[in-house]
Amino acid sequence: MTPQSKFESLGIELPPAPKPAGVYKPVLLVDDRWLYVSGHGPCLPDGTLMKGRVGKDFDMEGGKAAARQVGISIISTLIAQVGSLDRVKRVIKVLGMVNGTPDFERHPYVINGCSELFAEIWGEENGIGVRSAVGMGTLPDNIPVEIEVLFELN
Repeated sequence: MTPQSKFESLGIELPPAPKPAGVYKPVLLVDDRWLYVSGHGPCLPDGTLMKGRVGKDFDMEGGKAAARQVGISIISTLIAQVGSLDRVKRVIKVLGMVNGTPDFERHPYVINGCSELFAEIWGEENGIGVRSAVGMGTLPDNIPVEIEVLFELN
């Protein structure tokens, strides 16, 4: 199965591709090979954002589900920008930021929600890249997770 058909087989409803919330580009294509995706939040199919803090409003599993939703938001942007997930060769780098309470320490577990989705779509070899998962004091609009990604295109 191709990455696009794998994603479609999951039956996931895509949110609209998010619009920039500031002065930046949502994606930047460099040398027709590298696709840099700006930080995305967990956008729901109705276009609203999930809001809250991991460790207060979300438990660890809820945070992981929010990170998966961020991955889905990123997929929406990829399809809007390059037309098909089949254009993506592999995930290079993921930076996951968690809006957690000061005592929350499981940031990598939360970001696994996005990483596991990418592995489902592109396989373990191409869907898992290098990664950082960090805690933040706050995130824009009180979203629980923000993720940015660098992809290599075919």
